[in-house]
Amino acid sequence: MKKKVAKLTLVSALTISSVIAYTASTTSPVYAQGSLSDLNKEKSNIENKQNDVKSKLDDSSNKLNDIHSEQESVETEIKKLNTSISSTQVKITEKKEQISTTKEEVKKLEKQIEEVTARIEKRNELLKERARSYQQTGGMVNYLDVLMGSQSFSDFIDRVGAVATIVEADQTIIKEQEADKKLLEDSKAELKSKLSSLETMLADLESLSSQLNTEKKAKDKLMAQLKEEENHVHAEMLSLEEEEQLLKDQQVAMEKAIKLEKERQAELARKAAEAERQRKEAEAKAAAERAATQKAATQKAAAQKASATKSSSNKTTSISSSSGGSSSPSVSKSSTSVSSGNFTRPAGGGYLSSGLGQRWGTFHAGVDIAATGAVPIYSAADGVVIRSYNSSSYGQVIFISHYIDGQQYTTVYAHMRDGSRLVNAGDVVSKGQRIGTMGNTGDSTGQHLHFELHKGPWNQAKSNAINPIGIVPL
Repeated sequence: MKKKVAKLTLVSALTISSVIAYTASTTSPVYAQGSLSDLNKEKSNIENKQNDVKSKLDDSSNKLNDIHSEQESVETEIKKLNTSISSTQVKITEKKEQISTTKEEVKKLEKQIEEVTARIEKRNELLKERARSYQQTGGMVNYLDVLMGSQSFSDFIDRVGAVATIVEADQTIIKEQEADKKLLEDSKAELKSKLSSLETMLADLESLSSQLNTEKKAKDKLMAQLKEEENHVHAEMLSLEEEEQLLKDQQVAMEKAIKLEKERQAELARKAAEAERQRKEAEAKAAAERAATQKAATQKAAAQKASATKSSSNKTTSISSSSGGSSSPSVSKSSTSVSSGNFTRPAGGGYLSSGLGQRWGTFHAGVDIAATGAVPIYSAADGVVIRSYNSSSYGQVIFISHYIDGQQYTTVYAHMRDGSRLVNAGDVVSKGQRIGTMGNTGDSTGQHLHFELHKGPWNQAKSNAINPIGIVPL
């Protein structure tokens, strides 16, 4: 019995052992009225609990509607997040492609930078040569010597042009050097700016993607919680629906018990009336006999004094005979009082393999009787069947309610063989009546009968379970 049994509040099924036996002699009319009153009270309790279950079902249905509405809202948000995540992923892909393209451009820029750097290095060497020449010749003095050393005016003009060309060339070199240096710096700045911009955008997009994924995980978690809550509510509703069905079955059993109790009381009244009629008839017959005997005795005494003694003796005999006749019609009362002796062993064989108490970390609410073969299962006492069905934990199981000596008991017979249940909800059973066969169904390991005895109704917590040893012969 390790699995959780469905949350069922099996409402008390009050049936009486005397409902089966119609012998009225041991139950007084006062007790009979009390039994019927108790049954009607329990019927009223069942109706109240039915209303309570219906109210809980309505509440669960409303709660389920609220969960569905919230699920729809979360589902809409998840769809929006999925759209945003998809859009962001597209943008991330685009930026990565742009970064890839930019890196290609970077390679080109790096090649240009290498070329510019090479040109700058060459110019640096040329300028260094110029500088060394200036240091050795005095710079512009050389140019004057060149001009002053001209042989003619035309030669002077040629030399001026040459010097101007040299000077201009030097200025061009310097300008190109400065331009290349600026190009190098601009290229490096452009490269750095592009990479920085793309990396920033990519980081922003990845951050957004991470944020969206985090939000989606939160929504998925919320959806999972709502789904779990929905499953829980569904389970509660299934439990309540089963309980509602059990209450209906219980109500049928209770109405049958009330009907049988009324019939029993009617039988008691009929037998009492018959006994009273027979008593009055006997008394009238005895009185008539006494009167006739007395009249005959008087006549004989007057006629024959000699036979007075004999007549008197006959009269005494007649009276004695009349007195015996008056008591003969009385109805003797046989004992039908319900007691612990009304329980019988619920299994046709086997041995006690497990008792009531803690077992495997859970509460074992009954005793196990193990045996092999086709072992018959019997009703432990007179009663009415509350439920006979296949449970996920109890397997093939029968619940029976008993009303013994003013106290309600409930017995449970679990793990019976498939197809062996012989009684249904509402059936009246007697002590020792076969109801099934020992099996190994439900949450069971090996063939055995799991038998529970509850003082009062069965409930999910099994708080009414008592040890059957000492009460039921096991």
